[in-house]
Formats: sequence, structure tokens, C-alpha cells
Amino acid sequence: MRSTTTSASRPRRWRLALGVVLLALLAAWATTTFGGPATAQPTTTEPAQVSVGGVSTADDQATANAAADAELTTWKAVVLGVVEGVTEYLPISSTGHLLVTQRVLGIGDTDATKDAADTYAIAIQFGAILAVLVLYWRRILSIVQGLLGRDPEGRRLLISLVVAFVPAVIVGVVAEKAIKKHLFGPWPVVVAWLVGGVLLLWVAPKIRPDRPGFAITDLTWRHGAVIGVAQVVAMWPGTSRSMVTILAALAVGATVGAAVEFSFLLGLMTLGGATLYEAAKDGSKVVDAYGWVDPLVGLVAAFFAAVVAVRWMVSWLQTRSLAIFGWERILVAAITISLIVAGTI
Repeated sequence: MRSTTTSASRPRRWRLALGVVLLALLAAWATTTFGGPATAQPTTTEPAQVSVGGVSTADDQATANAAADAELTTWKAVVLGVVEGVTEYLPISSTGHLLVTQRVLGIGDTDATKDAADTYAIAIQFGAILAVLVLYWRRILSIVQGLLGRDPEGRRLLISLVVAFVPAVIVGVVAEKAIKKHLFGPWPVVVAWLVGGVLLLWVAPKIRPDRPGFAITDLTWRHGAVIGVAQVVAMWPGTSRSMVTILAALAVGATVGAAVEFSFLLGLMTLGGATLYEAAKDGSKVVDAYGWVDPLVGLVAAFFAAVVAVRWMVSWLQTRSLAIFGWERILVAAITISLIVAGTI
């Protein structure tokens, strides 16, 4: 029987976890609106510079460096890290929250830093990846032993995860440019938040925490294929990889606990692959624009925030429904719409 203290503390925990995201957005908005411009961006007027033979001097580089330094400060890196860590594994879309937070903070607003900001929004996921590695090291060890032929259950789970991972790889490579061009903006994110929020509110009453179903080690490669196809939908920013994979796992018959854990482990592979790909392709742009100290601070913040968020989510879903995440999505969508209308982002 659960103690009164434990039950009473849960509302405070979820208010703290979800409130961090909202406070980060609102605090950044207040800073931008009442504290002057969020970044020291160059104006449209050409900066004074000396050129020899049509080639600009170091003035251009100095201007670009000053703009980049103002864009990603230490406190902004912490905000991004907390937003990433809290939202990555919750079914509320970390990509959507990061895109809006970057717009509010004025990160990536210039041509010189846009690519670096987009890459960092993916690279910062490494902090959340480490959180799952630490929290689920026993399960990961079982998977490694399965790869070596020493654990049949670990091998079966590994096969399911790999099959679920493949569709996202294929679609991600083929459609990466189109997705970034057409969907990485506030309005597509708002639409995805609202649709996902309504969906969660609709399905939440149908999913009991104690519902019977498959354990995570009973999920087959066929189950993995269904979950993997569903994960492709999450490439629309704001949809939430966690949301679609959890719902897909529940749809194929997994228990709530198995669905959540499978989503975490699949995220480990998917996020790890995306992070390595982006780091190899454009990682140098992040260091060139922002150095390495502030980006590293963001990764550390993401790690600790993800540890708290994952532990809280597992505890919450043992006795509560997914409805709270639906309401959060709708609330953040409403806040984002107000920021768009106000011209803040």
C-alpha cells in the first residue's frame, strides 16, 4: 500500500517537471520582450570593413563571432539543455520545444549561425542518451550479451529494436532536406502539438496502467516493424517520437511499462544515430560558431534533466494516465501561437 506522502508528492513532481518547460519559454519571452533584443545581431546595413581586391578583412569574421557569442551564452545553453532533457522522452516533442525555445532566445537567427543552431539542437540529445544508458544499463547489458549469443531474451529484444530502427534511418536519409525545409517552423510544430494533444486525451481513458500485455522481452520483430513505421511519423517536428512509439507498442499488445521502456531503448538507437550523423557532418560548425564550453554545458544540463524526467514518467504511468501530456501539448501550443501573433518568434 502506497504511503500518503508518496501519493501527495506526485502532483508536485509533475508540476515541477512540466513547469520547467513552460517557465523556460515564458522567462525567455520576457527577456526578449522587456529586456531588449535577445541577440546582438548585425543589422541589414553593411558593416564597415576594408577589402583588398574584393576580399573582406577580418572585420566580417569579428562581427560574426560577436553575434555567435551573444546567441549562445551559458544561461541559454542551460535553458536549452533543460528543455531537451525534460521533453526528450516525454510524449510532448523535444524537437518542437527546442525549435520554439531557440526562436524565443534568438539562437540561429543569422545566416552565419543557423546551421550551427540546427545541428546543436540535435547534438544536445547526447545528454539525454547518456541518461538512458545510466538508468537502463542492466537492460542494455542484456542486449549486448544477446548480441554475443549469451542471452536469448536480450537477442530477441535487440532484433526487435533494430527492425524498429530501420524505417527511420531510410526515411531520414531520403527526406532530411525536405523535412528541414518545410516542417522546421513554428506553425508545423503547433499543428503537430495540437493533433497529438487531442489524440492523447482521446486514448488516455482507454489505457489502464495495469492493462495486461506483452513484456518487453516478448516483443517480436513483427512488433518492432509496426513500431518502427509509426516512428517515421515523428519526423514531423512537434509530433513526438516518444508518443508515437509508446502508442504503437501499446497497440501491438505491450504493457504500459514495456511500451515505455521499449520507446526509451529505441530512442537510444534513433537519437544516437542522428547525433553521430549530425556531429560527423556539421559538428565543426557548432564549435566554430559557439566554441565548446557552452555547448558542453547544455549537454550536461540535458543529462540531469533527462534523468529526472525519465524517473518521474515511469513513476507517473504506474498509476496515472497519459492525459497530462495531452494537456501540456495543447497548453504549449497555445503559448506558441500567442508568441507568433505577438511577433516574438
